[in-house]
Amino acid sequence: MLKEYRSISEVVGPLMLVEGVENVKYNELVEIEQANGEIRQGKVLEVNRDRALVQLFEVSQGLKISTSKARFLGKSIELAVSEDMLGRVFDGMGKPKDGGAPIIPDRYADINGQPLNPAARDYPDEFIQTGVSAIDGLNTLVRGQKLPVFSASGLPHANLAAQIARQAKVLGSQESFAVVFAAIGITYEEAEFFVNDFRETGAIDRTVLFMNLADDPAIERISTPRMALTAAEYLAFEKDMHVLVIMTDITNYAEALREVSAARKEVPGRRGYPGYLYTDLASMYERAGRIRGKKGSITQIPILTMPEDDKTHPIPDLTGYITEGQIILSRELYKKGCNPPIDVLPSLSRLKDKGIGKGKTREDHADTMNQLFAAYARGKEAKELSAILGDAALTEVDKKYAKFAEEFERRYVSQGFNANRDIEETLNIGWELLKILPRSELKRIKDVYIEKYFDGANSEENV
Repeated sequence: MLKEYRSISEVVGPLMLVEGVENVKYNELVEIEQANGEIRQGKVLEVNRDRALVQLFEVSQGLKISTSKARFLGKSIELAVSEDMLGRVFDGMGKPKDGGAPIIPDRYADINGQPLNPAARDYPDEFIQTGVSAIDGLNTLVRGQKLPVFSASGLPHANLAAQIARQAKVLGSQESFAVVFAAIGITYEEAEFFVNDFRETGAIDRTVLFMNLADDPAIERISTPRMALTAAEYLAFEKDMHVLVIMTDITNYAEALREVSAARKEVPGRRGYPGYLYTDLASMYERAGRIRGKKGSITQIPILTMPEDDKTHPIPDLTGYITEGQIILSRELYKKGCNPPIDVLPSLSRLKDKGIGKGKTREDHADTMNQLFAAYARGKEAKELSAILGDAALTEVDKKYAKFAEEFERRYVSQGFNANRDIEETLNIGWELLKILPRSELKRIKDVYIEKYFDGANSEENV
């Protein structure tokens, strides 16, 4: 029998204080029933002796504490999980939002997950093809990796997220591939864009969508990514699927954390964010990976907008410490009409070397990747020098590097949001661009690959 309390003493914003409680636990689910039968939900944030601080999932407006009663359910928030989740749209609390029937669950799973034994982790080393050349060719995504996208206000990260969700796949694998998409604090227009895009392209059949809108309670925002990760863990480790989790926008999640922290009157950390922001983000990001003895895996692409385009802001800064690299979108490239505007030089995938090469992508991948990076960096320098001193200050080789940088942005990076390039096409475009440079400049590529792909008899067939 669940015990009810009529001892609600105070409500401040999203927080409610219940006194005289017994055997109440942290994270326990709470129902608040009003005199008219209306029920609101919350969870226990803090317990101090016989007082429980409850965080409401809905606004507290209209809540009459004198006639309301609190009921502690003895369990934390759970998600009904089943393979039938694929192709469905849910709200931020895991309730169906697409007008379909409720899910008949295989079981109920705690959304906070279970800590993963580090010794049980398997090393990520399998290539995931996103169909985006700037990622596949230069900042390769590996199965089980955490690779965030650092964007900024006004940049098309939503289009890139939808493109990756549509196109991503594991090469040469017969195992099932699924996408779990968590939209956190987005506008109604963005939500419509994602749902319509997935439905029109058929990608929704392998996708589970969790949608938390900007006008939904901020508290729901904290649960949305955990709902998505719980669904991903079920599909990956119980149904042996390769699961790609895309979460956008992590900045909205961190703002919700800050809002609750301020309501609790906690001592603020950097820029007003709670001091536990690092550990809170880590509790989500570290739910990615592979487990020894399990066929499935979870790969994460969290997307965040950097406030004021500042890479040192606490959200991107802490995310960079926890994850294995970052993909950075450039406002300068976007203004040039380059889409997706991925700035490849500051972008980094720390595990890219593990997922490329013979048997995974192609034998020449590592060498051409290094050469493209070096040539683009030198080409940008040459263009900057030309802008200051004029073309007369450039050598003939410098002019070729400057041309290479322009063509690289136009043909390699700027492929649009509908082009799905396989890794062979990406590598071949790279070789075609390298032909702008003299053969003697290809110092980072083995001679055997230069002979085969640059000046060999079959090089024209590879273009």
